[in-house]
Amino acid sequence: MKKRGATGGWVWGGRALFLAMGCVIGIGIQRLFFSAPGAGAAAEEPAGEETIWTCSMHPQVRLPNPGDCPQCGMDLIPLEPGGSGPEVREIVISAYAAKLMELETAPVERRFVEAEVRMVGKVDFDETQVSHISAWVGGRLDRLFVNYTGIPVRQGDPMVEMYSPDLLTAQEELIQANARLQSLGQSESELLRNTANSTVRAAREKLRLMGLSEAQIEAIEGQGHAEDRVTIHAPGQGVVIDKKAQEGMYVQTGTRIYTIADLSTVWVQLDAYESDLRWIRYGGQVEFTTESNPGKGFSGMISFIDPVIDPQRRTARVRLRVDNEELLLKPGMFVRATARVTLAEGGRVMSDDLSGKWISPMHPEIVKDAPGQCDVCGMPLVSADSLGYIDEASARAPLVIPATAALKTGKRAVVYVELPDRDQPTYEGREVRLGARLGDYYLVEEGLQEGLRVVRRGAFKLDAEMQIQARPSMMSAAESGAVGVGVPEVPEVLPGPFEVDAGFSADLAELLHAYFAVQESLAADSAEGARTSTERFLEALDGVDMALLDGDAHLVWMEHVGVLRSAAEALVEAGTEIQRQREAFHALSGQLLKTVRVFPADVSESMYQATCPMAFDNLGASWLQTGTQINNPYFGAAMLRCGSIDAEIGSELEGGADE
Repeated sequence: MKKRGATGGWVWGGRALFLAMGCVIGIGIQRLFFSAPGAGAAAEEPAGEETIWTCSMHPQVRLPNPGDCPQCGMDLIPLEPGGSGPEVREIVISAYAAKLMELETAPVERRFVEAEVRMVGKVDFDETQVSHISAWVGGRLDRLFVNYTGIPVRQGDPMVEMYSPDLLTAQEELIQANARLQSLGQSESELLRNTANSTVRAAREKLRLMGLSEAQIEAIEGQGHAEDRVTIHAPGQGVVIDKKAQEGMYVQTGTRIYTIADLSTVWVQLDAYESDLRWIRYGGQVEFTTESNPGKGFSGMISFIDPVIDPQRRTARVRLRVDNEELLLKPGMFVRATARVTLAEGGRVMSDDLSGKWISPMHPEIVKDAPGQCDVCGMPLVSADSLGYIDEASARAPLVIPATAALKTGKRAVVYVELPDRDQPTYEGREVRLGARLGDYYLVEEGLQEGLRVVRRGAFKLDAEMQIQARPSMMSAAESGAVGVGVPEVPEVLPGPFEVDAGFSADLAELLHAYFAVQESLAADSAEGARTSTERFLEALDGVDMALLDGDAHLVWMEHVGVLRSAAEALVEAGTEIQRQREAFHALSGQLLKTVRVFPADVSESMYQATCPMAFDNLGASWLQTGTQINNPYFGAAMLRCGSIDAEIGSELEGGADE
């Protein structure tokens, strides 16, 4: 018994020693990675000032005496005299921890950035190249040389043969006038000859006004007798796009017979969101592609921007004038267009080709170095500078930050700024007001100054660490005093669901199929597959025909589509860095979960909302998937089946069993 007791004492002593060593190691690790200002300051405490003791792992603990943390048992440390610990928006980490987090910073700088405006639209006839063949005199259409639409014609081709009593009478008048002139010879007075010449000219002009050409009039004079039928010729080249008359039909003066469109130039009518109009300028170049000419790019010049917004679709019509000598562009073709402009401070567009020039307000291809008149329409030229253009020498670059530096929560934007001249890496969270997103950058409107450095990679990890230390997350801070961000937040109280056109529902289904491909690629740890599928998602998003929506449904979709595009573009910009892809996918999924509850999609498969509570350091994240077997896109093969089904979209099913 004595021996057994001694042995038990050794056992308990060993356990105590083991626990003590664990505490020491834990404190060492904690101080290695996350240091709190004020540690070890008790010896420097000013006389007469009470020391407050806290836990470096649980800074919300505030005790008047030293001891153990009531939550984790670690030794309490003193706060700095008269202070309250680290600033609430600051986080201090060790250099080694910063390396493990793979934090990267980038400067807040002035840089010329490119805005990319995506638009969709259709090819249309150039209205200035459309002509009509009408009856210049009443009569009967005895023959139509072109008796169906779609036939190309050239200038001078015969179009109609018609009988007209008025034309017959006018021909006789000309023949008689010529005969009278010839009968006078040289024996009559000059006054009579002048009168006869005037009569001939008047008869010729009358026939010309009735639609006869100079050659036809000369032929009538040469043969000396009237034709009972005359032929009307095409006034120009083009394609017959409309035929109003039939053979044997009687027409009156002004009756339209044909419409001809010259397709050597066409218009491209595009729809631009009102939020994108600030980047679009008259006279700017736009590139576009068509479904029927894959791999071939086209370009056109902006010749008109509608000054009125469509109240239903919230878009404005932007028109391009495009040369089409090869006739590859046909009216009715669907096009996808992109306008790229380089911006200076104040939203002005940089263009050395146009700045300082003078341009025609109706024909943007007419550009001159000095004021004057348009060579085509005669209108006075306007200054290109008044249209918002500026040259590179006069421009000042806008203040920008990398797009990956911003943590967006809808109404708010947060960045983490690296504080200089600190013993250990220190970062401060700041709310900022951002302008538009332009490619890989955001315009900074307020909250940052040139020369600061912001965390462009790993900001989410810093914010998560703030929460781990029981300090307020910048992303969930109170909204009071918060400033806006470039992309509007979709309200949590969702309207609808809306009844939508079957075509829109089918377009939305294509969008969801591309999303499911992204989800499956991330679950398979395929960064390249996720990037490619997201590009398909963006193409499908451009293909959603918003013209099929009206009223409140259209307004809500306008809000949703901006957030979806922003999240998808962030995923593409992540390249093949799969962790950044998963962060962007989280934002994309959050928005799409709202979208499918508002707009029904014509998807044949059942859709389910799934959630993994361990994603993003136990913050949790949801996604959409087909099938009830969990395929976790946030962990992939590491924890592929982690999560549970929350609901089946479109049914009353709530909850679900863990997989």
